[in-house]
Amino acid sequence: MNYIKDYEGEQYYNYKTQQKSNKTLNHQKGQIGESFAVSFLKNKGYEILETNYRNKIGEIDIIAQKDNRIIFVEVKQRATARFGYPREAVTNQKQHKIRLVSQVYLKLKGKANAFTRYDVIEILGDEITHLENAF
Repeated sequence: MNYIKDYEGEQYYNYKTQQKSNKTLNHQKGQIGESFAVSFLKNKGYEILETNYRNKIGEIDIIAQKDNRIIFVEVKQRATARFGYPREAVTNQKQHKIRLVSQVYLKLKGKANAFTRYDVIEILGDEITHLENAF
């Protein structure tokens, strides 16, 4: 644990340091989940075009291609379903943002008329579920 000392030498728990380390840990878990999802998609015959694509609007975890279709994939991971399934975290607002980011991507790549699909990969514990055409 991270502690700080006051002027009298007493130790107190440093909550700010803990918050930073939790963010780092969550980021690392997210990266592991996304790597797992990339391997899963490759094994299913998908070509990975981009990972962690970002623009001014937001981010898309994975952009893949299969059967002349560009697929934008959101990856959500949780250890348990205690607080709901990971797919439930892909809210309408998140879906809208992913669509906007994807439109910019398609325009920049000269593929504005491409066939597209929006998928969610849910990782719950050690199980992976691919929800094709999720939204």
